[in-house]
Amino acid sequence: MRNYVQKVWQVAACLLAIAIVVLSLVPPSHRPITDASHNVEHFAIFWATGLAFGFGYPGRPFVLAIALTISCGVTEVAQRWIPGRHARVSDFIVDAAAGLIGLGMAYVAARVRALQKLGARS
Repeated sequence: MRNYVQKVWQVAACLLAIAIVVLSLVPPSHRPITDASHNVEHFAIFWATGLAFGFGYPGRPFVLAIALTISCGVTEVAQRWIPGRHARVSDFIVDAAAGLIGLGMAYVAARVRALQKLGARS
């Protein structure tokens, strides 16, 4: 069962990462419109992506943290070549912070669960 759940998190992580790239690189007129603020939209999708990668690949938190941060920067810079899009340092900061918070939450949850299992065995 654990393997299945981890696979679901891995698929979710990949789908969220693809969604981020697509939504970041299409012209603004092709993006969905929500009632949420710009920063809330960014925070939500990057937080969910960090969480999904954290639960999907629990043994690699530092590699994931570096990869998430770099991917936020690359995606933001790539917007410079899309008409109507803008690369913003503030977006990068929100995106990277949200991804790292999600990743950190998954890491803490996994550690707590491991300690609970260890305590139950004693």
